[in-house]
Amino acid sequence: MSNLFVRTLRENPADAEVPSHQLLVRAGYIRRAAPGIYSWLPLGLKVLRKVERIVREEMDASGAQEVHFPALLPREPYEATNRWAEYGPNLFRLKDRRENDYLLAPTHEEMFTLLVKDLYSSYKDLPVNLYQIQTKYRDEARPRAGLIRGREFIMKDAYSFDVRDDGLDIQYQTMRDTYEKIFTRLGLDYVICSAVSGAMGGSKSEEFLHPTSIGEDTFVRSPGGYAANAEAVTTPPAEDVDYSDVPEAAVYDTPGSTTIEALLEAANGLNLRDTSWEASETLKNVVVTLTQPTGEREVVVIGLPGDRDVDLKRVEAALAPAEVEVAGPEDLKNHPELVPGYIGPTVIGPNSDKRVTDEDGNISGSVRYLLDPRIARGSAWVTGANAEGKHVFNLVYGRDFEADGTIEAVEIREGDLAPDGSGALELARGIEIGHIFQLGRKYAEALDLKVLDENGKSQVVTMGSYGLGISRALAALAEKNHDDLGLIWPINIAPAHVHVLATGKGDELFDKAEELSSALTKAGFDVIYDDRPKVSAGVKFKDYELLGVPYGLVVGRGLADGKVEIRNRATGESTEVSVDEAVAQLSDILNKDLADHGE
Repeated sequence: MSNLFVRTLRENPADAEVPSHQLLVRAGYIRRAAPGIYSWLPLGLKVLRKVERIVREEMDASGAQEVHFPALLPREPYEATNRWAEYGPNLFRLKDRRENDYLLAPTHEEMFTLLVKDLYSSYKDLPVNLYQIQTKYRDEARPRAGLIRGREFIMKDAYSFDVRDDGLDIQYQTMRDTYEKIFTRLGLDYVICSAVSGAMGGSKSEEFLHPTSIGEDTFVRSPGGYAANAEAVTTPPAEDVDYSDVPEAAVYDTPGSTTIEALLEAANGLNLRDTSWEASETLKNVVVTLTQPTGEREVVVIGLPGDRDVDLKRVEAALAPAEVEVAGPEDLKNHPELVPGYIGPTVIGPNSDKRVTDEDGNISGSVRYLLDPRIARGSAWVTGANAEGKHVFNLVYGRDFEADGTIEAVEIREGDLAPDGSGALELARGIEIGHIFQLGRKYAEALDLKVLDENGKSQVVTMGSYGLGISRALAALAEKNHDDLGLIWPINIAPAHVHVLATGKGDELFDKAEELSSALTKAGFDVIYDDRPKVSAGVKFKDYELLGVPYGLVVGRGLADGKVEIRNRATGESTEVSVDEAVAQLSDILNKDLADHGE
C-alpha cells in the first residue's frame, strides 16, 4: 500500500448519485476525466481485466474468434448503412487535417461486415463468429451514474455470419447460452427480456437486465415466465365492437376542461346519462414532436384512453431513430387545427381534409394520428371538438374518425395482463448488461456482403449481433456487492484475493506481515499488503473495508500470543488462528471460494 497508486476518499464525490459510482471513485478504482468519461486506476484496471478474462474464456469456448478494430473510423461505411445520419447527435464526428470525415465508433457492425466481405466469398467459409473487446463512444445527452451510462465505455461486441436463417438461429442460441454462462460466472443476477431492435435494425432482440432499483430500464415479468423491456411490451389489439346503437356524435360546451379531471366534472354536470363518465371513456390526444437524425421535425398526435399516460421511451422505441419530445408552442403554432386542451381526431390523420384555414388563408399541414391498440374499432368516446371550451360526445372510431395506424405508446402498469396470457405483470428496474439481436441482412445488403452457395448462386449473408457491456457489468457488480462500509468483490473478479494488514508497531510485526504476504503470493494468490508504518489501524481497516478485497489477514497485537486474524469481508466474520497455520488455513478458504466461483 505504501507504493500502490491509490488515494481513498472518505466523502462521496458531489456528482456521484448511485453507490457503484460513489464507491468506485472513493476506493480509487476510477477517476473522472470529464462528464461520462473516466480514467482507470490500477485497482480498477485489475477488476476490469478479470471481467474481460471471464468474457474471453466463454466467448472462445463458444467458438468465437477475437479481433480488434480501430475506434477511429472513416465516414464512408456508415454512410452506406445510413447510420452517419441515423445516429444523429449521439455520434462523435470529427475531421482530419485534410477535412475528411471520421467518427468515434459507437458500434462496429460496418467494420465486421467489411472484414468478412474482404476475406470470405464461399458458403464453405461460414459460419463464423468474430468478437472484440473495444472502447466505444456515444455523445450521451445526460451521462449519469458513473460507468452505467458514460460517453466512453468498454464493450464486447460479436457478430455472426451465416448463409441461411436457420444457421443464424443456431448462432443466436449459442450466444444466448454463452451470455448465461458469463453472467453466472460473474455472479450477476439477470433476466432475459424481449426487447426492441431500435436503430440497430433486425428482427429478434433480447436484453439481459440485471435487476436493481437504480437501473435505467423498466422491465416487466409475469408469474408465467413472460419478461420484456417495457418498451417492447405489446398490447393485443382490441376486438371490434358494435356501434349500431350509439347516438350521433354531439358537441357540448365544456369550458375550462383542459384536463381529464376537469372534463369529467363538466361531462357529469351535463346529466347526459344515468351513470357517471369515467376517465377510461375519454380519448386523450397527446401531441409529440419527432426529430429525425437529419434534423427534420414532424408533429404527431397520439390517441389513448384518458386514464392512461404516454411513455415517451416507448414512443421513441416505436418511432426510432427519431428523438421524441412533447410538442411545444412553436410546433403547435404551425398547426392551428390543434387547439390545446381540446384536440380531437376529426381534423387530423386521414381526416385531414377537414383541416382549418388560418387568418391568412393558409391551410395547415397534415398531422399523423396514431392510436393506442386498446382503442377498439367501433368504440365511442368523449374527446376534444377542436374548438375552445368544447368536447364531442359519442365520437365513434371507424364511423366518425380514422387513424393512420397504431402505436405502443402507453405506460405499462403494475397488474396489466401479460400479452401471452401468463398472468399479471410486475414492474421492476434493471441495468442492461447484454443485448443480442438477429440483425438479418440489413448490413450485409447495404455493404454488399455476399457469398456463393452450394449451387454457385450469390447469396446475401445473414448476421447476428451480440453486445455485452464490460464496464457496465463491472458497475453492476459494484452496485450489487457493497455495504455501508465499502465494496465487497466476489473473489474471482476482486483486485486481490487477500488484504494483509499490519496493525501495530514494531519491526517484528511488519516483518511477519511481509513474510505472510510473500508466502500467500508464492502460493499463487493475489495480495495487497498494507505496510504503511505511520498509518493508524483504524485507517487501515477503513481502507480494507472500502477496497472490498474478499479476505483480510490482520497481523496485530495478537502476534505476541502467536495469533493472527482472518476476516471475511462479505460476512464480517473474524477468526483467530495460529500464525504458523495462517497461510495453510487461509489458502484452503481461498481455494474453496475460488472453486465455488468456477475458478
